Amino acid sequence: MSMIMKLKNLMDKFINRETIVYVIAGVMTTAVNMVTYYILCYWVRMDHLIANIIAWILAVTFAYFVNAGWVFRDKRTTIKEELSKMVKFFLARLFSLGVEEGGLFLFVNLLHFNNMAVKAGLAVIVIVINYIWSKFYVFNNAQKVCSEEVKER
Repeated sequence: MSMIMKLKNLMDKFINRETIVYVIAGVMTTAVNMVTYYILCYWVRMDHLIANIIAWILAVTFAYFVNAGWVFRDKRTTIKEELSKMVKFFLARLFSLGVEEGGLFLFVNLLHFNNMAVKAGLAVIVIVINYIWSKFYVFNNAQKVCSEEVKER
């Protein structure tokens, strides 16, 4: 197999509808997070670590519905199953909150970097972490459902 074919196969595997839509949803979620954080830090004059937690709560709530309905095309089932997915989603995102809080503390509190620049840099890392958690832990059934639908056609 030529190098060009290998590269094409690799690109086909990683550049598809799901990843493109996830990036768009990630940008929208990041915008919710950054705007909320900015307003809380600079207009309300809230501590940046507390502002980050509040911004995270709003962004993760927004992200859950966007990811479930648009990115992973998750089929809504019973209320119990929906709540279970939502809890898994928030628990998985707690790791990325830890990454953000730790990064903000290290780079803003200890090293005195600009908090908005640090938050923007951390957003890239968080988007990748969250995609992996969402795809393989929270919405792993959605892929099976979509695959089965394609097979039935």
